[in-house]
Amino acid sequence: MFGVRGTGDTSGYGRLVRPVTHPDSASRPYGGYFDDVADALSAALSDTGLSLDDAIERVDVAHDELTLHVRREFLQRVAQRLRDEQDLRFELCLGVNGVHYPADTDRELHAVYPLLSITHNRRIRLEVSVPESDPHIPTLVAVYPTNDWHERETYDFFGIVFDGHPSLTRIEMPDDWVGHPQRKDYPLGGIPVEYKGAQIPPPDERRAYN
Repeated sequence: MFGVRGTGDTSGYGRLVRPVTHPDSASRPYGGYFDDVADALSAALSDTGLSLDDAIERVDVAHDELTLHVRREFLQRVAQRLRDEQDLRFELCLGVNGVHYPADTDRELHAVYPLLSITHNRRIRLEVSVPESDPHIPTLVAVYPTNDWHERETYDFFGIVFDGHPSLTRIEMPDDWVGHPQRKDYPLGGIPVEYKGAQIPPPDERRAYN
């Protein structure tokens, strides 16, 4: 498993390839409280002159989760309404997760925001997709201040640029590090990782396998 030579992949997992399929956009009724969330968000956005179809590209319902795919230019407005409207009250954003889909042309980089309503005991997700050639997404730090370090980590590992972030710098990799290690086109192994304050050897040099 760990005897790969000549490929740059020293992780042992280079041959594990799974096709990525995205579900079709869901249609009403979504089920459960998901319809109530969509109705409340639609009403809240209409007060600002924006329709739900303008702001939301698609809706996914899978694994008992509601995901709203938001157009990036409307992300801050949608997040603000989700946080502040009494019928929504998603007070807590649990960070932002980067995802890299190299085959998703012009939408290779995704940012996923899990939201929690403490008031109503509800969970949903927001997702924004951008191309590698233009990896810019508006920051949500003004709406959810706890996203500060999460956005820095996603920038560090995926290269997504959060416009308006108060200090968008690397948070784990050295400041002069080239590349973004959690993208799928990044080499697996063979590169010593220099975390701030420590130097970690590449996987093939960490231990011996007999």
